Amino acid sequence: MATVETTRGTLSHLTGNPLHKPFRNEPLTNFNNPENARRMREALDKVGAELGQEYDIVIGKQLIKTDKKIKSINPARPAQIVGIVQEAQQEHVDIAMKSALSAFQTWRFTPVERRAQLLHDVAGILRERKFEFAAWMVYEVGKNWAEADADVAETIDFAEFYAREALRLSQVETPVQLPGEHDTLMYIALGVGAVIPPWNFPCAIMAGMTMASIVCGNTVVMKPSHDSPVIAAKFFEALQEAGMPDGVANFCPGTGTGFGRGLVAHPQTRFIAFTGSKEVGLDVNQRAAITQPGQKWIKRTILEMGGKDSIVVEHDADLDAAVEGVVQSAYGFSGQKCSACSRAIVDERIYDIFVERLRERVSRIAVGDPLENKDMGPVVSEKQYKKILEYIEIGKKEGRLIAGGGKATEAGDGYYIQPTVIADVSPTARIAQEEIFGPVLTVIKSRNFDDALEIANNTEFGLTGSLYSASREKLERARHQFHVGNLYFNRKSTGAMVGAHPFGGFNMSGTDSKAGGPDYLLLFSQAKSVAEKVGDAGPVTHNMHSQSEPSR
Repeated sequence: MATVETTRGTLSHLTGNPLHKPFRNEPLTNFNNPENARRMREALDKVGAELGQEYDIVIGKQLIKTDKKIKSINPARPAQIVGIVQEAQQEHVDIAMKSALSAFQTWRFTPVERRAQLLHDVAGILRERKFEFAAWMVYEVGKNWAEADADVAETIDFAEFYAREALRLSQVETPVQLPGEHDTLMYIALGVGAVIPPWNFPCAIMAGMTMASIVCGNTVVMKPSHDSPVIAAKFFEALQEAGMPDGVANFCPGTGTGFGRGLVAHPQTRFIAFTGSKEVGLDVNQRAAITQPGQKWIKRTILEMGGKDSIVVEHDADLDAAVEGVVQSAYGFSGQKCSACSRAIVDERIYDIFVERLRERVSRIAVGDPLENKDMGPVVSEKQYKKILEYIEIGKKEGRLIAGGGKATEAGDGYYIQPTVIADVSPTARIAQEEIFGPVLTVIKSRNFDDALEIANNTEFGLTGSLYSASREKLERARHQFHVGNLYFNRKSTGAMVGAHPFGGFNMSGTDSKAGGPDYLLLFSQAKSVAEKVGDAGPVTHNMHSQSEPSR
């Protein structure tokens, strides 16, 4: 590891530090290019030959095997095992915490330039193996090629962006320098964090929360999702290859109710970075709020939770663009995004024609094996599959079925569900209020723009939303009255880009963390103000009670 680190670091300095160059988003891959398609097929073949391998828990220098295992399966072919990981138990919580605490004592004082360089080197590794990392997601969570490629690109963006942000924060200055003082502001590490990511962006969100933590000088215990532990293991290997010291990150797959809860409750856990459902996020928040014996701080929670996202379509909208935006937002990755459009709120003057064009467009969505790069693959697990089908049955009673409505049996033996549209739905119906997290879209009729905004804001969530309209007045009203963390005009509600669209929502969508934005690293740091009295001869000692000063 030391050799790799030295080689990469030296190379960066020889060519001029790239972290001093402006951040640019990683380009997405065009798979219409035959060469890119060939490279992706080669990566799928390579990864396919590596399926079924076993991965250890990694705590510091220890490689640990357990009696209990987690079998990660291909949701497109449930009989196919993608990989087997060890299942961390309650007894591993203390072991992982001690490893992370030990590493923290040195990592916290490691120069920020070196921590940033680590992230840049990770980005380089991901670029070299972009197709390979994407292929793992095709197998493990059923993403098609474009969705998997975008996930890897966002991971690279997080690495490059957070590296630069850490350098920027290290050079921040106080707004005022008092006469006779040298006043400084430092952003220092918090401690050991628990990183608990979801399965739907199994590389980007998992890696983003991990890298934001460690570039700030923290150390972490990673508990990846049960449904996507192998891609997390692959990313952990990239961290090691880039030269990450032992114990800075510790790889501990386990259950949420066992290892996860133990990690959240541990008195030495300083912060929890979580992305997932509202129910689990609230449980994490509640458990973190309980002060444990020996705990010296208030635990910080960084929570990204669910959404029930709306796209409002006004009568003056470009109808074709609106239909396409709704379809892409609702059915990309089978609707398994917290930003996915699950409600189309359509002006009554264009409602019927919109529904008809929507039905026709949805009928052209090809459902099938993501290895063949179909438009829409399976949902991630049997549990999700059953839950979504139950919601579809509820929806058939709450509205008019326009498209889909059940299993996509023609696609194969995987967890395939037809892209489903249910129209004429009441704004307060269950399928219009509860997060389904699947390829199910409800269409709601609005009387006017006031009514549309009221409907858009009537859920407990507040993550993303879109408005299609040619009216500048409506766009400006929505800017202030459409209550979501990420609002888009005349474009889809998914596809937030690092740097351009800091991501996070209001209300029950979480703590509005704004991942990929200039405020994000502040959540993983604490500010320390240092004031030094100086004289003509430089710093001097000073009796703290020799003059009057503000009480604070």
